[in-house]
Amino acid sequence: MECFSMKRKIYNKLLEWKQQRNGTTAVLIEGARRIGKSYIVEEFARNEYDSYIFIDFNKADKVVATWFDTLLDDLDTLLMNLQIHYGTRLTPGKSVIVFDEVQLCPRARAAIKYLVADGRFHYIETGSLVSIKKNVRNIVIPSEEEALPMYPMDFEEFLWALDNDMLMPYISQCYEKRQPLGALHRKAFEYFRTYMIVGGMPQAVQAFVQSKDFDQVDRVKRGILQVYANDISKYAAGMEHKVKSIFDQIPAQLQKHEKKFRLSALEPGAAYRDYDDAFFWLSDAGIVNICYNCTAPNVGLRLNMERNTLKCYMADTGLLISHAFDENGKVPVELYQKLLLNKLEVNQGMIVENIVAQMLATNNHKLYFYSNSSRDNASDRMEIDFLTAKSKLTTRHNITPIEVKSSQRYTLSSLRKCVENFGEYLATPVVLHGADLKEENSILFLPLYMATLL
Repeated sequence: MECFSMKRKIYNKLLEWKQQRNGTTAVLIEGARRIGKSYIVEEFARNEYDSYIFIDFNKADKVVATWFDTLLDDLDTLLMNLQIHYGTRLTPGKSVIVFDEVQLCPRARAAIKYLVADGRFHYIETGSLVSIKKNVRNIVIPSEEEALPMYPMDFEEFLWALDNDMLMPYISQCYEKRQPLGALHRKAFEYFRTYMIVGGMPQAVQAFVQSKDFDQVDRVKRGILQVYANDISKYAAGMEHKVKSIFDQIPAQLQKHEKKFRLSALEPGAAYRDYDDAFFWLSDAGIVNICYNCTAPNVGLRLNMERNTLKCYMADTGLLISHAFDENGKVPVELYQKLLLNKLEVNQGMIVENIVAQMLATNNHKLYFYSNSSRDNASDRMEIDFLTAKSKLTTRHNITPIEVKSSQRYTLSSLRKCVENFGEYLATPVVLHGADLKEENSILFLPLYMATLL
């Protein structure tokens, strides 16, 4: 990606770590495969230090890995060997060593404890979640390591890639002032629809920026999906079939009206206890975002979480589209064009709800929904797409119920029932839709692209 400038928000978090910790901890950038971890870390090392060594354990000579086994009691020799091997002179206090794909060399990760204590250089690690939790046998996870989660590019980062750094600040300003965008709403929504179908995987964004060719974009996304499929076969030891079954079923499950994952589609009589680990694996790998049912939207969402009723979203909506509409090894360009123009004949609720889940998860929200299918009382029967909680818990008005609407015509019966039944616990209800911002009947209606500001 040398010819593609990829500005990412995590860069500023790395700057904060460097300035505040000053070498007293290492930082581990963890996230799904192909989200740009290696790129942004090397960019940071190149820009913010006098010199750096970048050890890619996917490609490094075997002898490099052995040094972390044999030389931990002789750090002078270890550090000199690295400098000679990589042809780079390091300066104490002004240089950094990067352990890229550190999960492939667990002993290097364990060595962080001693290297940080040594204090000569700074240390950054990157790891793919798909195997970083697996490769920890026989090592002690260093307490000197602090983790920074990384996600696919968000909407603002996508706009930056398109050389647009003015739109999102204006959207944020309108959100804060609770005022519509007016004439700019249509333009903002065009950008958002493009982001939704390209997705936030850096290689896909790069292909779009450089070619504007959805065929090339789709080819990149299908390549990433194949990487994920290969990872399932390689790393989901003992449960490959279950993980792959869930992964393959995601589009069909999200296409349903309620979108709750039905295990009966995988095998008759299946129980969640039999598939728990498979869902956790996909979530840990950063491939999906799991949204759990909350049985009562009141003070604490986690306290009322029901683990055997869930929705399973793809972590990147662009990948979902390639996964869902891949009929003959590729998604037809015509389908992308219809999505872009909002003229696709199928229900787009799956795509719209997935992008909202993605934006909430990227902002560190745990995902919850509320579902009550009471046959006895119609006033209790409702479906609320998402519930978010305030970061600081109080006794009242903690929970924001969020409804996601993909079409121009919709009803709000569930949202109104929710307010009537649980109003004392609720903040202002939110409807995310395709129209501009408005406030009406104590409900805040926001354009979908503002979900990232919630």
